[in-house]
Amino acid sequence: MTTMITALHTLVYADDPDAARAFFRDVLRFPATDTGGGWLIFKTGPSELGVHPSSWEHEGRSGSTEQRFDVSLMCDDIEKTRAELAGRGAEFVGDLADEGWGITTTLLVPGAGEMMLYEPRYDPPATAR
Repeated sequence: MTTMITALHTLVYADDPDAARAFFRDVLRFPATDTGGGWLIFKTGPSELGVHPSSWEHEGRSGSTEQRFDVSLMCDDIEKTRAELAGRGAEFVGDLADEGWGITTTLLVPGAGEMMLYEPRYDPPATAR
């Protein structure tokens, strides 16, 4: 059986795309292809897709969101990754948070806003061998 879908393409919309592209290229060190005019498409490695409810109750807490899509970055060791990225100039909002399903932090993407970085506490299908 052949799968028709070969990858997941993610878009980040930025008020300052040059700053955001430089961040992904120089700080996160994602390899890129210039598709013309400085429009970089980055290789991001394995991916996975989760579908979550827009409102929830879990362990006595409830919440909701108006978001329809979200992008997060995963890592194996969040403390080591956070320190390494900070050494390259990355900025973070707040401390590490234990969410039960993983340890999270918020990474500032210049010109684009905030993005979650997390160390999962589940066996991620994206990195399964």
